Formats: sequence, structure tokens, C-alpha cells
Amino acid sequence: MIPALDHPTLFFDGVCNLCNASVDWVIRHDKARRFRYSSLQGDTAKQIVAEYANEEGLSTVVLVDDRGKHVRSSAALGVLRHLGGFYGFLGALGMVIPRPLRDWGYRLVAKNRYRWFGKKDSCRLPTPAERALFLP
Repeated sequence: MIPALDHPTLFFDGVCNLCNASVDWVIRHDKARRFRYSSLQGDTAKQIVAEYANEEGLSTVVLVDDRGKHVRSSAALGVLRHLGGFYGFLGALGMVIPRPLRDWGYRLVAKNRYRWFGKKDSCRLPTPAERALFLP
């Protein structure tokens, strides 16, 4: 794991409505509070996952955990695996699908996410109860 991160950390597009809804879903289902979160527009992302923010123009989700950095469908399935239980089973099952096929579907949604789900004018702000889960 990257020394600065002591929890699996999910980097997401902070102005994307779909991405924010996904983070809300993970927070609700992460009863053990395993995850930390940071927008790709934030300072932490610039230090740890800058190669994805620049290379992909904020069009991907990045999961950083003790196994490394995961992007696109592998990141989404990795989140499920970390949640464990039935979601962990779904994450492991999804990994059976070849990555090129999974990433094709991911890229299709990512390319159209603003049109289909909308976009905020500024990054998501955590609620007071969530503040400890978010990195700058």
C-alpha cells in the first residue's frame, strides 16, 4: 500500500452525479468504514494518482489499496470485493469477465455520464458525519 494511505482509497470525479451517487452507495454499504474517498480534482489525487487524472481527463475511477492502483471496471469490482459478503462475491464473479469487455462497458458509461446523469458545478462536499472519510 502507498504509505500515505492506510485504507483502500477511492478516487472519483467530484463533479459527476453518477460518481457521487456511487460514492454515496459505497458509504452506505461500508459498515466497517474501510474506505477513504478523494475527488480526482483534489490535492491528494494530484500526489497519488496524477497519471490518471491527466492521462484520462478525469474519465475513470481509481482504487488504491494494498494490491496497487486499479482503474475502470477493475476499480469498481475491487470496491465490491473490499465490501465483502454478497458484494464481495459479485466483485469476484465480475472479474471472470475479460477485462477488455468489462472496460468497454465502463468506457461507454464514462463517456456519456454527464449527458445521462448530469454534472455539478463544484465538487461534492462531505457531510459533517462523513468528513473523516474524505481526503483533501
